[in-house]
Amino acid sequence: MQHLHAYWRMDYIETPKGPASATPFTALPALGDDAAARIIHRGRLHYIVLNRFPYNAGHLLVVPFREVADLPELTPAERDELMALIVFGQQVLQEALKPDGFNIGFNLGAAAGAGIPKHLHAHIVPRWVGDTNFMPVIGETRVLPQALDTMYQRLRSVTTALLARHP
Repeated sequence: MQHLHAYWRMDYIETPKGPASATPFTALPALGDDAAARIIHRGRLHYIVLNRFPYNAGHLLVVPFREVADLPELTPAERDELMALIVFGQQVLQEALKPDGFNIGFNLGAAAGAGIPKHLHAHIVPRWVGDTNFMPVIGETRVLPQALDTMYQRLRSVTTALLARHP
């Protein structure tokens, strides 16, 4: 018999649900420790972070530093940088993980599946042919082949290398 370990899942299960005064998206950059926060890159108006509760290995989020709930609330400069960092995050994942494709998008509002509806964020999810199987459907479990800390180090290394080549 094989055993499946998803130690990070308990953090998700025990995370309080419902409204809170501060979102983790404003708290993470304030930590001052990008490795602990799993922030792989800081832009001027947004940052890229490894999702703590990923849909797939390498799942990144692009998040404005400013708490904003919907796309029309972004300034033109924020919209420009948001798209630039989505493209950059995809490049990091392409180089680091060589996926077959990507899901990139937003869940805006609780009805659309936003877990933190008052702070928008873009999802960049690497996908591989055959990466969806019975586990999420039947077992309500996602199988991730690499620990989050190891994935963070891998993506941070590629981020640094890409920025050195194309500042």
